[in-house]
Amino acid sequence: MSVAHLQPLLDGPIDVVGDVHAEYEPLQSLLQHLGYDTQGVNTDGRRLVFVGDLCDRGPDSIAVIDFVRELIDRQLAQCVLGNHELNLLRGAHKDGNGWFFATDHDRAKGQYRASRHANDAERRRILAFCAQLPIALERADLRVVHASWHAPSIARIVADSRDTVSIYADYAQRLTDQAIAQGLRAAADAEEIRYKDAIVDRDAKVPLLVDSGREDELYQMGNPLRIVTSGQERLAKEPFYASGKWRMLDRVEWWEDYADPIPVIFGHFWRAWSTDDYGVPGHPKRDVFPGKAANQWLGPAHASFCVDFSIGARFRERETFPQGPFKTRLAAVRWPERELITDRGERCPLVA
Repeated sequence: MSVAHLQPLLDGPIDVVGDVHAEYEPLQSLLQHLGYDTQGVNTDGRRLVFVGDLCDRGPDSIAVIDFVRELIDRQLAQCVLGNHELNLLRGAHKDGNGWFFATDHDRAKGQYRASRHANDAERRRILAFCAQLPIALERADLRVVHASWHAPSIARIVADSRDTVSIYADYAQRLTDQAIAQGLRAAADAEEIRYKDAIVDRDAKVPLLVDSGREDELYQMGNPLRIVTSGQERLAKEPFYASGKWRMLDRVEWWEDYADPIPVIFGHFWRAWSTDDYGVPGHPKRDVFPGKAANQWLGPAHASFCVDFSIGARFRERETFPQGPFKTRLAAVRWPERELITDRGERCPLVA
């Protein structure tokens, strides 16, 4: 079955939910504050839109995905593809997604032991669900995407009738051939062999691996699916540790150049709830949106809003403070009211 990669966004009043990352209980708390019952029904006729990254890191990816899938089947919700769903489709073993694979690579390293493990039937069901997710949603007054509304990349994907994995694989192969032909692959391999153990060690001193970074940049910026689901990235000035390894690329603040008249809501970028305290364990040690309040629009046009408030690090917070208080939030933007609501019941209007 073919997928419409760009689909019409639900009409009427909606609530756009940030990255969930397997946090089923905070999701249910958020929905209660939004006025939904346990079956996802809102008495005012509102519906839910998820920005992707339903899974990984938290305790129950399966429960979250099944819940959202059932809402979509009942036409009560929509969801766009996130980079974490794309990793499952690709069969890519990443930090925090060992729960999905028959051999759990995370648990083998003593990590993410609280994550519920999928069986064969659940894996098949989840893959079928992820394969049908669009990359973006749009209507006259709002756009929704996981990481980056990059019009040229979206146009390239929409023009391609193949399934998501086939599109990704085709670009990946072409870029690999290019990296080999340019000698970039050999240079990057030499760096990575030298720092093989250090690259995954949070306490190691790793320099900027320039060739590895340039190869990563080629793969990231040359593949439209990577741009849309994990953002635009460029070679960093210095490496930083995130998601289990030292990174050589910095995220591009694309929202600073977004000037379209239609607002866009996205996730992915680990926004801080408090501008005074960004210190979440296991979290990138810098704020992508410095000086921006949690309810503040981004960019000079005030037309971009990130609704990911770092719930992906909630599992780390629980290791130290099982009952909280937590710095992370699961949040939703109420539209067209332009109001931000969290899993703790905090409410505030969006402001310029």
